[in-house]
Amino acid sequence: MSEAMPAREEPGRREATSRGSPTPSRLRRLLSSQDPEKLCGIQYTFAYKLVSCVLQYLSRCVVGASLESIGEEEEEEDENNSVAEVSSRPKEGVYQVVGTLSKPESTKPHFAEETYAVSSREELLSHLLECDIVLYNITEDANQIEEATWAASALHMEIEHFATPKLFILISTIMSWAKSKPPDPEDPEIPFTDEDYHRRKSHPNFIDHINAEKLVLKLGKTNKHKFSTYVVASGHQYGAGEGLLHYFFKIGWLSETPAIPVFGDGNNFIPTIHVLDLAAVLQNIADHRPRSHYILAVDVSMHTLQELIKCISKNVGPGKIEKIPKENAFLSKDLTQMHLDMLLVNLRMESMFLKETFNIKWVAEAGLVENIEQIVKEYKQSRGLLPLKVCIHGPPGVGKSTIAEELCKYYKLHHIKINDVISETIANLEKIVAPKELESDSVEEEGEDDEEEEEGKNVDAAQELLAEIKESMEQNTGRLDDQYVVKFVKDKLKSMPCRNQGYVLDGFPETYDQAKDLFNLESEDEEEEIKGKIPKCDKLITPEFVISLTASDKFLINRIINLPESVVAGTHYTQDRFLQSLNLFRELNTEDETVLNYFDELEIHPQFVDVAKFEDPENRLILKEIIKEIGEPRNYGLTDEEKENLERKAAEERLVKEAQEKAERERKEAEERAERMANWEEWNKHLEEVKRQEQELLEAQSIPLRNYLMKNVMPTLLQGINECCRIRPDDPVDFLAEYLFKNSPDIE
Repeated sequence: MSEAMPAREEPGRREATSRGSPTPSRLRRLLSSQDPEKLCGIQYTFAYKLVSCVLQYLSRCVVGASLESIGEEEEEEDENNSVAEVSSRPKEGVYQVVGTLSKPESTKPHFAEETYAVSSREELLSHLLECDIVLYNITEDANQIEEATWAASALHMEIEHFATPKLFILISTIMSWAKSKPPDPEDPEIPFTDEDYHRRKSHPNFIDHINAEKLVLKLGKTNKHKFSTYVVASGHQYGAGEGLLHYFFKIGWLSETPAIPVFGDGNNFIPTIHVLDLAAVLQNIADHRPRSHYILAVDVSMHTLQELIKCISKNVGPGKIEKIPKENAFLSKDLTQMHLDMLLVNLRMESMFLKETFNIKWVAEAGLVENIEQIVKEYKQSRGLLPLKVCIHGPPGVGKSTIAEELCKYYKLHHIKINDVISETIANLEKIVAPKELESDSVEEEGEDDEEEEEGKNVDAAQELLAEIKESMEQNTGRLDDQYVVKFVKDKLKSMPCRNQGYVLDGFPETYDQAKDLFNLESEDEEEEIKGKIPKCDKLITPEFVISLTASDKFLINRIINLPESVVAGTHYTQDRFLQSLNLFRELNTEDETVLNYFDELEIHPQFVDVAKFEDPENRLILKEIIKEIGEPRNYGLTDEEKENLERKAAEERLVKEAQEKAERERKEAEERAERMANWEEWNKHLEEVKRQEQELLEAQSIPLRNYLMKNVMPTLLQGINECCRIRPDDPVDFLAEYLFKNSPDIE
């Protein structure tokens, strides 16, 4: 569900039908606009769907249709209708939905006729005055109570200006009855009925709800002809997104725990109603305008919390429940105080008014337990929780297990490895055969009584099967016969975790016959198969995607040769066993009937991936190619906590990498600086040595010249200087040069 989906849409006018239905009117629903990411206190991802189902239902309802009797054909037709089917049937003369959006930029819902941009309560009131029916839902968001009471009071003050009579419906909760005294203290099994609403006592945390109910009922008594008010005390709603019970559906679907928790002893009775049945109640109020202005909207079921969770566990989860103290429920981050209060309520309720007065096409009159198959179907469809089934095929050593493991991590699937399935099955059989220890009373399995009756039969069957397995393995030198392997794998694929999330089947089946025995329907007509018709497969377990990893024998042999000895030891990757397995694989996949042929016959065409082509030791490119073929995950995705952990891990890795890069950069700079300093010192030393040597050479070369000057030049020069001083010629330099030339010893 996109966050752009509206957190508030308001239904609108209704049109007259050709059958003389009531005058045109508008139906408006006002929901929370204060928090665009939450709706009615529960996460908007399912609360919006729950409310939108009501709106879609009403937008498809013919005005006045509930005033007519339901034909037998319509009853049979509606029994099999899901939420999507009910909401998709086009009709004429129906209620039209108008309203405001918490996010103005949001897309208008397909069932909305018009949307408004409301900036103030005065403007909102002007729109309210245009409508004949106003519907407020306060069952899941206490913040809506204040706005609902304001809307009712504001409309009441404008009664004299009403152009047409108006109807105000407040959807409240049975939690306003939570502390009521039993109708008959001597017989606690007698349920509350609509007539007992005067004696109702609210749960301490729902005082505002009962006060809102009283105010709305009071405002409707002033002028019933112009302003009529109704309060609908709704049972805990389910259907589509499952609302309050979503916590248990999600735990079961994820299959992460061996049992689903039950808070307390689980013997408290919880009134419930399907969201479409609640919508039908609202439709009947709009059409009938009944005399009773307080209506109890509950189905006929009287199930306890334990019964509800047992049913969910059996049909979505592990099949077991675990009773935990009420105090431990507060440790869950997914449950608020409001959720816990609603789950721990203990009320027996029966709505006589719905049975005697209203004309309801029930979707789940008998309750959740009796309609669990349809409820589970709605739950998975509304959330897009479809299983993803993948089969990995390929020769030994090509990397099937590694890639299968990565796919399981990415898509949150179950890795089906044949050896693990066989070991797990044998261990479970041995556990059944072994004397059972007394189990804790806090863990119970669905159908416990039936299990006790059949326990002896199960033990005998397990013993017989174990004996057959042992005999088969002895006769086949430790290898289990195909019929048992196929049976074990089929049971695994039909298990609830694989049915919920899906699986990655690792390297099995290996032959056409194994694939046929594993995936074909057990009731398939052999004559049709003989005639060459397409075999009928069991769609519940048949894979949607078949990935065939390919590589040459040379590539595979080189890959195995380069594996460390610690990895190869004890596996089929030893030289003799690997070559034998590789030859067997090539033989099985060159015949006329192969595993891939079987999938082609089912029109499940394999995707071939050449492992050698990618040269990708870490399989990143191969996984990218496979993920591109399979598509996006079909599950809840990462939880907020998982996202935070991944982001934190990525941030830590980034910081570590940056620190390492910085340290490496500083190290290199220090080395370069030290090298430069060492080179500079060496250069300076070399320069000083050159200078010294040059000085010594100059001094050595100057000695003969100095001696010559001292002996031959200096005496004559001194005499010439003295003579120049005595005579004082006009040009002393010329005089001195002439004197040296004339008196030089060499000239003489």
